Amino acid sequence: MNINEVRRVETANGDRVGVDLKLEVVVIPVSDVDRAKKFYERLGWRLDADFLFDNGFRIVQFTPPGSGCSVQFGTQITSAVRGSAQGLYLIVSDIAAAHDSLAGLGVAINEVFHPETPGAQFQADSTSGGRIDGPSPGHASYGSFATFKDPDGNGWLLQEVTTRLPGRVDPATISFTSVKDLASALRRAEAAHGEHEKRIGKKDPDWPDWYAEFMAAQRTGIEAPK
Repeated sequence: MNINEVRRVETANGDRVGVDLKLEVVVIPVSDVDRAKKFYERLGWRLDADFLFDNGFRIVQFTPPGSGCSVQFGTQITSAVRGSAQGLYLIVSDIAAAHDSLAGLGVAINEVFHPETPGAQFQADSTSGGRIDGPSPGHASYGSFATFKDPDGNGWLLQEVTTRLPGRVDPATISFTSVKDLASALRRAEAAHGEHEKRIGKKDPDWPDWYAEFMAAQRTGIEAPK
């Protein structure tokens, strides 16, 4: 397939969409643009744009590290009530490291938890029950969370994902979004490979191939090497 060919995506009902549909930007409502801009700058997110026009329209865009999707806010950009954007997912490979990094930046972030009651991660009041302190047992993928809000009350949800469910990632386009993400994947592969060598009772000279298969399996949700 060359760059000019159109990739076709089959939908659930069997119809086909003629082009890729990539979620690029999410708009969040804020009351004070400069205050919001300072907050997201403090998080270390990349500032992509800050355009102000003569009619008062202003658009600010930030992209979280490693993300393919950005956020926008500004003036005359949305009629939504400030703080009404909730459950905005930020996927991380190491929930403890992500939590400590944000806390170190002065962000008021809740402690890492896992839900006892399904959906407890979306409760606006973390004291209303359904959450258990600490990461999910065994750091089960998709099971550990932490939450924080921006100055307007828009709610962000950190979720730890280490192994994707099958079919969620195209095996032909496996990628790691940051050096930290790749390093975390390598550490998980190292630990798993150590168990593999214990099982086979010897050093594995083909460990680079094993690492690659393991890391790809975690990314795509396919069966990992034994």
